[in-house]
Amino acid sequence: MICLLIFSKFDADFQHLNSTGLHLPLHHPQSPCSPAPLPSDLPFSAIITHDAARIARLATKTPSSRPTSRHRDSNLADSLAATVPLASGPGNYVTRLGLGTPATLYTMTVDTGSSLTWLQCSPCQVSCHSQTGPLYDPRASSTYASVPCSAPQCGELQAATGYSSGCSKSNVCEYRTIYGDQSFSIGYLNKDTVSFGSTSFPGFYYGCGQDNEGFFDQSAGLIGLAKNKLSLFYQLAPALGSSFSYCLPTSTSSSAGYLSIGSYNPGRYSFTPMVSSSSEASLYYVSLTGMSVGGSPLAVSSSAYSSLPTIMDSGTVITRLPMAVYAALSKAVAAAMGGTPRAPGNKLLDTCFKGQASSLRVPAVDMAFAGGATLKLAPGNVLIDVDGATACLAFAATNLGITIVGNTQQQTFSVVYDVAQARIGFAAGGCS
Repeated sequence: MICLLIFSKFDADFQHLNSTGLHLPLHHPQSPCSPAPLPSDLPFSAIITHDAARIARLATKTPSSRPTSRHRDSNLADSLAATVPLASGPGNYVTRLGLGTPATLYTMTVDTGSSLTWLQCSPCQVSCHSQTGPLYDPRASSTYASVPCSAPQCGELQAATGYSSGCSKSNVCEYRTIYGDQSFSIGYLNKDTVSFGSTSFPGFYYGCGQDNEGFFDQSAGLIGLAKNKLSLFYQLAPALGSSFSYCLPTSTSSSAGYLSIGSYNPGRYSFTPMVSSSSEASLYYVSLTGMSVGGSPLAVSSSAYSSLPTIMDSGTVITRLPMAVYAALSKAVAAAMGGTPRAPGNKLLDTCFKGQASSLRVPAVDMAFAGGATLKLAPGNVLIDVDGATACLAFAATNLGITIVGNTQQQTFSVVYDVAQARIGFAAGGCS
């Protein structure tokens, strides 16, 4: 299998993208082409468990539900004495960025639901997980600088992570970010030159992790793309423009998808407006208005779709729907596949069939959004293979108060987040 890992080769294969933007290869976490692949024997149940933890975090990402932050003067090593780390989800896609002068490449997970970009740093004062490649060493970079506690960016950490900043004895700004399953990163806020191929951006603010515990695959850290001043997207927007797009490849794809930051061709897309939220301004909200199976709308009222807010999320694997919508979808898909032998389900995925998604006759499923945008799902967006002999409906019901459009349904589509015009667009065939 030939994998696209070289920036110049990657750009040549994606000439339909606007040349003024920044284009990065994006890999499925289970792809053999990934620079930090998940273990080949990772059971699907582990993916579902971590997915559920991510959903819980997104559903409770409001100020009133966040744990009380530590005192500003506490020491870095003492900051999580009472926290029991679990594991971070394996649903995020990965790319690479360069950091420092001279630049060193690091494999990073990409997340639209997170703001702060961070990576593991030498000397790793408390704990670092295993990663592909070397740790970032700020002492080896001629452009590295620590961020003092009085800097405005230090004050932005509350909005970026949900926790107030700390301050070391040497007056260096400290951050901590904790995920829904209690995996976490704690360290110092730094700035350095970030680079992608031959393009570099000085003065990039990021977290230099000294205590990083939980399941982060083999990546060095995380790239945040949420709507927040400290996210990679917002920091690069003045130079590249206030939009980004991606195409998420499937796990079996021999080629990469892409992450593009900057201008794009709007003629390729159908758009839906972004919806503002008073509870969590950093996430990307839209309005799901309808679904159909085989061209027939689901037998639910329009109010069933609007009963919960809806977000687009790159790291959630299984799309969550309001209970009434999911029940109608499950019934309609099962009826359309009536001749297909059923397989036992589980607590989350209860609509399962014998066989692989690619070999089954799967009905067309459409997801409609306000403004007329529609995701016309292929069989691989409707069913997900859970083992070598079983495929299940890649949707689930939620009772956590939020609808989430996950990455299984987004795979192979080009999805653009146009923050300047407050809209999200979809275009089929994005990875080809």
